[in-house]
Amino acid sequence: MSKEWQYHAARGFGKILCHLPYPFIISLGRKLGPFVGKLMKKQRNRGIFQIQRGLECSREEAERIMTEVFRNLGQSLMEILYTPNLNPGNIRDYVTLEHPERLDEAMKEDKGVIVLTAHMGNWEWLGALAMYGYPASTIVKNQANDAVTRLLNENREGMGLEVFARGGNEMIIAARALKRKKLLGFLADQDGGFHGVPQPFLGKMSSTPKGPAMFAQKFHSPIVPVFPVHDENHRTHLIIGEIMHFEDTGNKEEDIARMTRKMAVVTEKFIKEHPTEWLWFQHRWSTEPEEIIALQQKPEAHTDDSRKAEKE
Repeated sequence: MSKEWQYHAARGFGKILCHLPYPFIISLGRKLGPFVGKLMKKQRNRGIFQIQRGLECSREEAERIMTEVFRNLGQSLMEILYTPNLNPGNIRDYVTLEHPERLDEAMKEDKGVIVLTAHMGNWEWLGALAMYGYPASTIVKNQANDAVTRLLNENREGMGLEVFARGGNEMIIAARALKRKKLLGFLADQDGGFHGVPQPFLGKMSSTPKGPAMFAQKFHSPIVPVFPVHDENHRTHLIIGEIMHFEDTGNKEEDIARMTRKMAVVTEKFIKEHPTEWLWFQHRWSTEPEEIIALQQKPEAHTDDSRKAEKE
């Protein structure tokens, strides 16, 4: 059965929300979030377990954090539906930037900028960077539900983001964006699978995706961490971190692995500083340690992609 009705239902509800005061939708989302969390027992319990392991805290503390996570998720959902109300003229009323001068400095290098981010706060409102005037693009993963994919991509493009769908040749996609001096955003806090870099992350060995490091190595682009959080007033705040540069020693694979681990450490530190903002129940540790060790013994095959990217 077509899921088209789901898209129209969500858009219809969103139109109603867009006529309501913003403080009201924040309050609504933060009340609904914990209620939905109780229905999502499997995800909630997984999140509590992973919080206890990652933060080395008691179950009571982990439960408190998880409740706050769902409050923030509830608010984020309402904000996503409220997105059509945002525009360059009012964006500062909803999203603020901390240390934008770091992003400006990276842009001056004229090599494009790789934006390192994570499933923090309302990550969909990272598109605010485009409304602030930055030439922003992102590689996105299609959702299992086509209606959700359509709604999210319309929101992203409405904010001014150039959207590339994951699944094609990502090296070529990166080349197109970075060679045009754009920001290219990556959610790099997911499981890196068979081709990731092995590294402990929040209490357990993990596979970390190395795409951002590969692109930094290939295009000499600076990397800037940008993490969205809800501040004390429950408004979205984009925290822009220090510029990071790829260190080339001549050993490509070791250099990429080292840069990947460095970015994972930055991400982990930020999560620990803002634990109620991260999506703790995601499958971050799907690749088992023995699989990670085995995959490192396999030859890489990125040469063809790199050659194609050079021609783009």
